[in-house]
Amino acid sequence: MSYSVVELDKKYADGSLTPKQVIGECLDSIEALDPVVGAWQAVYAEEARAAAEIATADIASGRRKGPFHGVPFALKDIVEVEGKLTAAGCAEWKDRRSVVTAEVAKRLIDSGGILVGKTKTVEFAFGGWGTNQRMGTPHNPWDEDVARVPGGSSSGSGAAVASGMVPCAIGTDTGGSVRLPAAFCGIVGLKTTEGLLPTEGIVPLSHTLDTPGPIARSVADAALMYDAMSTEKLNVDLSAGIPGIRIGSLSDAERVGVDPEQLDAYDRSLDQLADLGADIVQFQPTKTFEEMKEAAAVILTAEGYFHHGALMDDPESLVDENVRSRFVAGAAISSAQYVGALLQRDSDRRSFSLAIQNIDALVMPTTPMLPLPVSEADEQSTPARFTRAINYLSMCATSVPSGVSSQGLPTSLQVACVGGNESVCLQISAAYERVRGDMPMPPLFVKP
Repeated sequence: MSYSVVELDKKYADGSLTPKQVIGECLDSIEALDPVVGAWQAVYAEEARAAAEIATADIASGRRKGPFHGVPFALKDIVEVEGKLTAAGCAEWKDRRSVVTAEVAKRLIDSGGILVGKTKTVEFAFGGWGTNQRMGTPHNPWDEDVARVPGGSSSGSGAAVASGMVPCAIGTDTGGSVRLPAAFCGIVGLKTTEGLLPTEGIVPLSHTLDTPGPIARSVADAALMYDAMSTEKLNVDLSAGIPGIRIGSLSDAERVGVDPEQLDAYDRSLDQLADLGADIVQFQPTKTFEEMKEAAAVILTAEGYFHHGALMDDPESLVDENVRSRFVAGAAISSAQYVGALLQRDSDRRSFSLAIQNIDALVMPTTPMLPLPVSEADEQSTPARFTRAINYLSMCATSVPSGVSSQGLPTSLQVACVGGNESVCLQISAAYERVRGDMPMPPLFVKP
């Protein structure tokens, strides 16, 4: 299903395509490709076809609800839908049926979106590589032969969108879980500002840091999906330029340990942004990204253990053992350490706000590395070095593809802004996307 969200909006408007046709193509794509990719936890084929019939009739009768009407989308399987199974990537929960529908899912459905199904996730969203021992790890669409990490925790959403099985999906981001799969799968992810979109009806990992957000194949698609999820629409012209925008780049110290091809793509991106009129200045954060990553880990681990510790403490429970080890570490975090981490976060946010007050955005690689083979991913570490700090600082950010490496793997660029500045973030990202040019499609992509 090769259409973008923006293309569907235009084709529905001019009558050259109907939701019934699109859902048929979407389901055919899933049937053809998901046996290889393994992105889906559940597919709601009958319900999707029925919704498409209604949307087709409504649009034909002039009752179109807006640009998201008739657009297929997927939900990460920690997002509740009343009456549907929500396992949250946990084998112990495989028969758990939801009694509520998440507010963000309601909004997409009320906007006329057609829910196609649920996508796989790292268990309880606690992991950046995208792996799941018991419920399955999606295959990164950029390598047909080697099973590479799809990025997590919204692994299935990233793989489903990148492979063309669905044009967009909801992910959630506690420390990078929208941006990491977007980066590793060569697509776009928007990490929204904390508290901007509701988390009601989403299985929590860290109630302080969790944020839902769109995963799509372009900045414009992500913006359109965001508008369907939010009560306050974006006020942004994605076609606008960025002359005079002040962008902070990585310090020399922060470049250490980043894959050389990722750095090459990053430097090329900085040159392209400068050519667009942006003012690039090297930025020295008040704390290193690694320090902020570890500070965030205290909060999310303590809160994660609060929500899921009882299950993880049970040695008989059918859980991913890598995830279990992350959760049980929360038992050793005292209440004093937890409260201290929250207070330190407030202090760090104030210090960072002063340091960044003359800068419109920070730009860095989304991940230090390219997508690794699953067999080489160190489950005791995380690819979230540059992403977790954004949650810690209550910022918003996009991950945008920045090219393809010599191995044919996607590189990525993260654009981060002070919280509430999604419009600026998307404007910069769209300007960069235009000058970057078209990305190739991954080998595992549904051809039109």
